Amino acid sequence: MSETAGLIIVFIGLIFDFFGCFGLVRFPDVFNRVQAATKCVTIGTCFILLGVVVYLGFGAIGIKSLIAMVFIVITTPTAAHAISRAAYLSGVELADQTVVDQYAEDLDDIREKR
Repeated sequence: MSETAGLIIVFIGLIFDFFGCFGLVRFPDVFNRVQAATKCVTIGTCFILLGVVVYLGFGAIGIKSLIAMVFIVITTPTAAHAISRAAYLSGVELADQTVVDQYAEDLDDIREKR
């Protein structure tokens, strides 16, 4: 039973990873692409690792999978934030479909306070 549940959870993770990769190809600018990579791929990879824990149990590989999940949940959003902030500050253009640029408003507020 746990083997079947583990495989189902791994399959769900693969679907999330697929849509994250699809977003990397489909979305118009670096900011949207970073979001697709961060959200979908983080959730997908965590589901795959959780599926490994369910499939194999709490042995050495299961514990390593749980540690990897924690590491991914902490580092991936941090890296995505750093990449998108560096892209914005280096002058990468927003997509034409972008409606709101909240970061520009925040930067204006910071500049006014100085």
